[in-house]
Amino acid sequence: MTARPRPSVAVVYHFYPHYRRAIVEALARSERADFTFFGDDHEYLHSIEPAVLSDHVRFVRTPTYHMGGPFMWQWGAIRIAFNPAYDTIVFHPVPHWPCTWIGAFLARLFGKQVMFWGHGFLAPPRGVNGLIRRALHALAGVQMFYGRRAKQFAMDLGWSPAKLHVIYNSQDLREQIAARERVTGAVRSQVRVDLFGEDRTPVLVCSTRLVAVRRLDLLIEAAAELKRRSTAVNIILIGDGPVRGDLEALASARGIRVHFEGACYDEQRIAELIMSSNVTVSPGRVGLTVTHSMVYGVPVISHGDGDDQGPEWEAIIPGRTGAYFTKGDVGSLADAIMPWLRTSFPSDAVRDACHAIVDRFWNSSYQQHAIERAVCGEDADDLWDVRKDFPIVVHEPRQCNRCSS
Repeated sequence: MTARPRPSVAVVYHFYPHYRRAIVEALARSERADFTFFGDDHEYLHSIEPAVLSDHVRFVRTPTYHMGGPFMWQWGAIRIAFNPAYDTIVFHPVPHWPCTWIGAFLARLFGKQVMFWGHGFLAPPRGVNGLIRRALHALAGVQMFYGRRAKQFAMDLGWSPAKLHVIYNSQDLREQIAARERVTGAVRSQVRVDLFGEDRTPVLVCSTRLVAVRRLDLLIEAAAELKRRSTAVNIILIGDGPVRGDLEALASARGIRVHFEGACYDEQRIAELIMSSNVTVSPGRVGLTVTHSMVYGVPVISHGDGDDQGPEWEAIIPGRTGAYFTKGDVGSLADAIMPWLRTSFPSDAVRDACHAIVDRFWNSSYQQHAIERAVCGEDADDLWDVRKDFPIVVHEPRQCNRCSS
């Protein structure tokens, strides 16, 4: 039997953010495929720190240009379609990036394998927006989704589950594990004393950009509701953004102690702040905040409307790694927070459950395995992984009779 040729893969992104470094470095060392990464050295909106990549990563700077609003242009996403050096091209599928539409179409026209690496369908594709997303994703023969819900929605459209790879998402797990091992009980208590003058009051935390969609105002209002119930809490917010001033004013008006850390890319400092907390609370749409918290053993609370959530929301297992509340309901959020305040810090069982789900799925090793299978033309093998270890996470795949386990 003739050996399958080693794929030559071009990964085309607008840029590679700092949290992508681990997976880019892992793929650059792949023994199954040759990866070259195309992208700019900064985000076109300049709002996220770029990854610093090592010399062994084959990186080709491909400038991006902000066209206004959500629109972006990247000539390299089109030119790559004509490059004979690559038989497989992986695009980041964003509907308002016209260069991706054109590049994917031309690459298919020239006989290249086109793959998409992105969120996919966060909700069932409906209306005009749904039609646009379906049309865009139809340009790729293989999809690599961050979460299982996206795969389920694509299966509901009749797409082959074998071509729908769930690759999850990741940060630098090795760096994070090293950081958490340096955080002792004494360090956690000292952080509380440094920030709030004492270590007895429970602490709520959220690490995210301070933008309206995160609904951090609800976090402060829930803290005020807990205060009315004679339960005091302090809050740590890690990040910066346009609503910081509004949040500071609200905290002052409600009499809630909030430490605004500001933007922070020091992983050791982030580990200390998160691990000094009882629970992460992200009342709006949540993404990597979930797994960033869980790698440090801290559970996560967010709203329960999966159609208005990022894929990492799937890692929240009620009662084990976090909880849901009714979207927009301050009383429901306060109710969801209360059970996590019974101990000074998360219990060993909660900590272990949080570590386990990140160690199993939301890491660069899992991503590398899944991406290599996809680019090498193998069928997706993710159908039963979650069910084996975390049966609450996923509902029954409706077309599972077509797939092997």
